Amino acid sequence: MAACPLRDREQCFPETAVSTSTGAVMAFPHLQQPSFLLASLKADSVNKPFAQRCQDLVKVIEDFPAKELQTIFPWLVESIFGSLDGVLVGWNLRCLQGRVSPVEYSIAMEFLDPGGPMMKLVYKLQAEDYKFDFPVSYLPGPVKASIQERVLPDSPLYHNKVQFPPPGGLGLNLALSPFEYYLFFFALSLITQKPLPGALHIRTSDCAYFILVDRYLSWFLPTEGNVLPLLSSSPGAPSPSPAPRTPAMPFASYGLHHTSLLKRHISHQTSVNADPASHEIWRSETLLQVFVEMWLHHYSLEMYQKMQSPHAKLEVLHYRLSVSSALHSPAQPSLQALHAYQVLAALVLFLFTPARGVSHRANVSAVEPFMPTEEHVLVVRLLLKHLHAFSHSLKAEQLSPSAHSHAASPLEEFKRAAVPRFVQQKLYLFLQHCFGHWPLDASFRAVLEMWLSYLQPWRYAPEKQAQSSDYQARCVSERWAPFVQENLLMYTKLFVGFLSRALRTDLVSPKNALMVFRVAKVFAQPNLAEMIQKGEQLFLEPELVIPHRQHRLLAAPPFTSSFLSSWPPAVTDNSFKVKSHVYGLEGQDCKYTPMFGPEVRTLVLRLAQLITQAKQTAKCLSDQCGESAAARPFLSWLGFCPTDTNGSYAANDLDELGQDSVRKTDEYLEKALEYLCQMFRLSEAQLAQLTLALGTTQDENGKKQLPDCIVGEDGLILTPLGRYQIINGLRKFDIEYQGDAELQPIRSYEIASLVRLLFRLSSAINCRFAGQMAALCSRADFLGSFCRYHLTEPGLADRHLLSPVQRGRTASRAQGPRLSLRFLGSYRTLLSLLLAFFVASLFCIGPLPCTLLLVLGYLLYAVAMTLLTERGKLHHL
Repeated sequence: MAACPLRDREQCFPETAVSTSTGAVMAFPHLQQPSFLLASLKADSVNKPFAQRCQDLVKVIEDFPAKELQTIFPWLVESIFGSLDGVLVGWNLRCLQGRVSPVEYSIAMEFLDPGGPMMKLVYKLQAEDYKFDFPVSYLPGPVKASIQERVLPDSPLYHNKVQFPPPGGLGLNLALSPFEYYLFFFALSLITQKPLPGALHIRTSDCAYFILVDRYLSWFLPTEGNVLPLLSSSPGAPSPSPAPRTPAMPFASYGLHHTSLLKRHISHQTSVNADPASHEIWRSETLLQVFVEMWLHHYSLEMYQKMQSPHAKLEVLHYRLSVSSALHSPAQPSLQALHAYQVLAALVLFLFTPARGVSHRANVSAVEPFMPTEEHVLVVRLLLKHLHAFSHSLKAEQLSPSAHSHAASPLEEFKRAAVPRFVQQKLYLFLQHCFGHWPLDASFRAVLEMWLSYLQPWRYAPEKQAQSSDYQARCVSERWAPFVQENLLMYTKLFVGFLSRALRTDLVSPKNALMVFRVAKVFAQPNLAEMIQKGEQLFLEPELVIPHRQHRLLAAPPFTSSFLSSWPPAVTDNSFKVKSHVYGLEGQDCKYTPMFGPEVRTLVLRLAQLITQAKQTAKCLSDQCGESAAARPFLSWLGFCPTDTNGSYAANDLDELGQDSVRKTDEYLEKALEYLCQMFRLSEAQLAQLTLALGTTQDENGKKQLPDCIVGEDGLILTPLGRYQIINGLRKFDIEYQGDAELQPIRSYEIASLVRLLFRLSSAINCRFAGQMAALCSRADFLGSFCRYHLTEPGLADRHLLSPVQRGRTASRAQGPRLSLRFLGSYRTLLSLLLAFFVASLFCIGPLPCTLLLVLGYLLYAVAMTLLTERGKLHHL
């Protein structure tokens, strides 16, 4: 048995170096207890640097047999990807970047590469058919709730793997193969591991985790060739990765619980098993299923129950029986017999599980709400982009219908079925969840781009035809019409969901305007709207046999030795395909809203109306910013001039980004409006009428009117239109500070400590000399006027309070004359005094004479202002 060389023993196991008498024993590690290797590696993980630990791991993987490696495998996986509860971060791959930590990054990427040492360890254990327990409690919410209620999910990923706990056990577990166990941890680390505080500004595409996902996808889902890359155990000695020794994952019967019962009736298995590629395709299927289950299987349990209920299974059974004669001709007795077995198996399953779908309805509230992060969405987008390139990498001759029946490798068949079989349904529900629960802010851009990436497979197809003009380059080829029709809800229903979000966002913001522009540009591609309309016509046209909901239970292919070997005959009825798609995702009782119907057209007209208004608002805000910038004094550019906190609008980022942002916003909205008009054939007259109906006329001063309100018992009450106008910055109230001027918040142009000190000083003076100041201000001569001008007298009782709740408290707030020294805490005042002393020093005037001159000048100014104030009062009387 291979072992670590004796000369390297002290490096591999430093704990054994304490006793030289055990040297002979250490030369035979197979005599040690299985836990000794694990204990040594755990000690090394604390004492040795990262590079040395990885070198030791590589040596251990190469030298030790699978029997000893299986004891360290769970610990090693957890130490790399972190614990499932998020307490241990492991190697923190989501924050590891090459430009920040180049040495650790290169070592980690080499170790975890799909052809690296870690995958060699996985295949080494896979060949011996070891199983590792994975707790069900860390699976996605709907799957966990289903398994805990003894209802097996439809995905074959969980079949024959659930391990019920013994009496007194802690919980359910899945018995996973090493490859599955490794991928489960790898995929779930994206969700369970919370980002560190310093990781908020890390670019996701530069992180080791993101790049590893890309490498795994490129390796296991290749876009070139018909066979997966082989793992070489040593240079020049390629050896294929071992296939599962037992049919633990029955891909041939995707969606069925008891597959071995029907497998024995299949007679044409040898031809598929003879293909060496069939031994490699299991890795691709496993990787895709794990990624989809862990990343996309997050939605409400109500939807999951709807797909698992016995009523849905009965609908499927009726559906299959109704279309059986259309799919299979009399000349195909073998297929008819196989189809009879399928229907019989489904009927047996339905009869023996009549109430499972209802038994766990009480646990609907037990599923925790899930909200994906932006990093999660970006990784899913990477998966979708690669799947498009993988699925559409078939050559022209492989796309023909005849290629489905013969001369097709398992990988080619898997390419055809990857998206519709594994991804479409869960992605649709995942996108619906994001559209309905994501915050109404600019971070929705990540979800939006993921959605748009799925809608445009032609962007990622490896073979692109040369186009002769820009119009042809943007025109969607008729080749993609089946994809659009078979993903109709992805285009139509999610577009309606986006419209409802866009109508509630601030379109003045450049980031929100960009999102509207992106969606309008994608849907306005030539020929795409016509394809969507054609798909809707196919769905809405009547037919004699109304297909029921297509459930995944009976949507499986025929039962052969490979999941993808032989598919049912292609259905030429496009209407049937579209109906099957819609009913499969929404159920037969769904209420479909046509994208080009009157309801959606009304929403588009409202969006066009708001786009026009947002353009006017952006221009108005830009003009106001320009006027305020021109009116600022010179010292304001140094930050010493007080800013008007009551008159500025801070609901969007136009002020932060400047005039260039206004220009971009106007361009985005202008183009978006143009694309919407092209798609829905809106005329200029309609847009002009909508703009007038908004009531966005301006008054003679060029300022916006007050928000739309109605008069109630307690004052003005905002209408829904008024709330929308305030949220989007279209109109606003003139808000002023109406409290005690001495107690208003400290401004950015004031020294906080000095303001507080001056407040205490002025409060002490006012408390000490309150009677004298009141007597002086009550005099009718010039001295009384002079004191009234300087001693601040609150005028809260004379102000018009906007809030009716405060009116009863106004009298109690009224105070007598008082002194305010807060102006001395302003940077502007102190800078002015400093500048005055500096100018006086240039004329050889000392500080004391300068102070006397300043006091004398102020007294003259105060006398003049007192006389003018008294004359103004007499004039008003």
